Amino acid sequence: MSGHSKWNNIKNKKAKGDAARSKIFTKIGREIAVAVKAGGADPDTNSKLYDIVQKAKANNMPNDNITRSIKKASGELSAVDYFEIMYEGYGIGGSAVIVECLTDNKNRTAGDVRCAFDKNGGSLGQTNCVSYMFDHRGIVVAENSINLDEDSAFELAIEAGADDVSIEDGMVEMTCDVTALASVRDAVVAKGLNLISAEMSWLPQTMVTLEGDNLVKFQRMLDVLEDNDDVQNVFHNVALPDDEEE
Repeated sequence: MSGHSKWNNIKNKKAKGDAARSKIFTKIGREIAVAVKAGGADPDTNSKLYDIVQKAKANNMPNDNITRSIKKASGELSAVDYFEIMYEGYGIGGSAVIVECLTDNKNRTAGDVRCAFDKNGGSLGQTNCVSYMFDHRGIVVAENSINLDEDSAFELAIEAGADDVSIEDGMVEMTCDVTALASVRDAVVAKGLNLISAEMSWLPQTMVTLEGDNLVKFQRMLDVLEDNDDVQNVFHNVALPDDEEE
């Protein structure tokens, strides 16, 4: 995902086949495990867990799967400890890439991520080698169930503490400081909008364009990374063809 439109990223994931959907459920299950371990098993008192449950529902994850993941993480069923790791590196053509992972085996994940970069013209870098090229932001996506117009959506965004808002395909997307994510989420829900997701994202400050074989190799690297169960999110600064169409 490039960070251009969180809603388009969600749409693209929901449109994938059963095998890809199963991988998405696996990734969300790991997020639930980390959230429960950090803040408890009740979404009403664990803000992070609440956000992930909404994300799970937006991706059509069955309620039984959600409940099972929460029980597993809370110790009612056998649980696995996951570690959060962020990798930074350079894709082909000098592009910048951030990879967020949840893993129960750091060595395996590091090897897999490094291999994905190396085999496709990129290189894994040190901490902070590319993150300075991105802005760490909160993004809240909600269904425009009350038909807000642009002026009303902008007013809501300002009142909630967001600094940018867009309306697209019946969805309202707000961008805010990471510290304001919960308050923006709560304001959106209180307004009566149907929450789809509330997450932190890395938004590229500038975009780069790749062409020909370089673009093919970069897309191949993204596919390999996103197909890895340990990889939760991939952020980059490459203007992909789908982004241009948006």
